[in-house]
Amino acid sequence: MKQLGLLVRLIIGIIAGMLIGLCGGWFGIADTTGFVAVIRLLATFTSLFSTFLSFMIPLIIIAFITVGMAELGKKANRLFGLTLLLAYGTTTISGFLTFFIGKAFLPSLIKPITGDILESNAFEPFFTIEVTPIFGVMTALVLAFVLGIGMANLKGDSMLKVFRDLQNIVSGVLRHVIIPLIPVHIAGLFANISAEGRLAATVKMFASLYAIIIVLQLLYILSQFLLASGVCRKNHLKSIKNVAPAYFTALGTQSSASTIPVALNCAYSNNVNRDVADFVVPLCATINLNGDTICLVLGSMGIMLASGMNPTLAVFAPFILMLGVTMVAAPGVPGGGVMAALGLITSMLGFTDPMQQLIIALHFSQDSFGTAANVTGDQALALIVDEVDRKSGKE
Repeated sequence: MKQLGLLVRLIIGIIAGMLIGLCGGWFGIADTTGFVAVIRLLATFTSLFSTFLSFMIPLIIIAFITVGMAELGKKANRLFGLTLLLAYGTTTISGFLTFFIGKAFLPSLIKPITGDILESNAFEPFFTIEVTPIFGVMTALVLAFVLGIGMANLKGDSMLKVFRDLQNIVSGVLRHVIIPLIPVHIAGLFANISAEGRLAATVKMFASLYAIIIVLQLLYILSQFLLASGVCRKNHLKSIKNVAPAYFTALGTQSSASTIPVALNCAYSNNVNRDVADFVVPLCATINLNGDTICLVLGSMGIMLASGMNPTLAVFAPFILMLGVTMVAAPGVPGGGVMAALGLITSMLGFTDPMQQLIIALHFSQDSFGTAANVTGDQALALIVDEVDRKSGKE
């Protein structure tokens, strides 16, 4: 099973969960002790997994944001500021554009799900365990910023080494515990949804979100190359064909970090100066996250609408502005974006545990496309930075 890609395992988990939940209606066993016990067993696993994930969220924030901020702050390259501004700017703009597009289209596509699937307790877990996180999400964010900025201004790096070790520990938990169990977690979620008779509405919601998310990601890739064409005063739309290898590699690996070697070759093929490409491409792999932002913003809006909540600009504006910061140096594993953003989703959007489970399922199952959009956008930013570098070199 481990030899299968994560996306394949996620699809298997979703289908398996659906089939298990639908068996109750198909075979007329919905009220039998055995069927209820199976669904409650899966609900118990989902509850325990969700509790553990909630415990890990502050640690993920501390481990990754602290190190990410410290390492970014130590970079002295003259192109760093420009690259950071472009990456954060395009990521933030993608979030706001996604919000307004979502407000225009989602209300007509997604209605509150009857019976409130997001809060239904028809199949209670056999037991629950309370594990209180060591501190709250906002406390973790503020502490991460203070420590990260502080370490960036320290002459020594002994404290940074400690946090890098913590990052390795947390990353190991993500790679060897959380990520492998995500398909089982999602299977339990969909089994519960199916058993409660609300599968059709949930699938319709997911299908609508998938379609819009992928279209927006592709359009945003196009817009970034149009921006590069405007800045460089050269038609860079034809450069898109040279970045196809990076796009399709990211589809398979679901990791921006793993795609860096291919992405560098793509940048070289577009005649980006090697020194510029060697700096911009790896940096943007951790800070330019348009694909993830589009998914998280639109996905969160859809789930809120399905749960009867109203996604407003007042709620989403600070969320979008913070996304570009919290996802910096997101874990170099599939789904790293949503893992780093879960704290914001909980504290700023007010997501409950069942709602968190849905955004995790949505993000993981489309993460290949989000990662591909990220690394392809990196190429456009590399073209822009290269042009600015060339012009500044002539002056």
